[in-house]
Amino acid sequence: MEKKGPDTAKITINGRVHEFCIGRDIEPSETLSYLIRERLGLTGTKIACDQGACGACTVLLDGKAVLSCMTLAIEADGHEVITVEGLGDNDPVIRAFAEQSEPGYGTAMQCGFCTPGFVMATKSLLNENPSPDLSEIKQGLSGNLCRCGCYPAVARAVERVVEQEVK
Repeated sequence: MEKKGPDTAKITINGRVHEFCIGRDIEPSETLSYLIRERLGLTGTKIACDQGACGACTVLLDGKAVLSCMTLAIEADGHEVITVEGLGDNDPVIRAFAEQSEPGYGTAMQCGFCTPGFVMATKSLLNENPSPDLSEIKQGLSGNLCRCGCYPAVARAVERVVEQEVK
């Protein structure tokens, strides 16, 4: 009987392929958020509630928003994960959130803790619906919490992306 080697997980994160030995590099019970933040040092992904209730840990898994605190790292085996660090400075969503934070526009972020989760949820929303109306924006971002209460400005930032992309 041939002895099988250790199980591995191969996950593409922000365009870079990572191979992890399960039981050595990552544990079977390890969450994707823990892998991203603690093992890879990508601290843009926030862990707030660690119960899937706030959206701060939102990342894209094959282009769709997932709560990384509720996703096991091994579930991402063979998939592509994008974190906020994987978006370029010229990404239209990043630009819109930054512009919405300039004086005279209100603020899409106050303390900024929730912003990466909102940005990633917005990316997913726009992947599925490039021209959402306000009701669809609110529904699409309803899984994300902002303790500072910046919801109107967050929605306006998303509207700005839609306006700029339509031009």
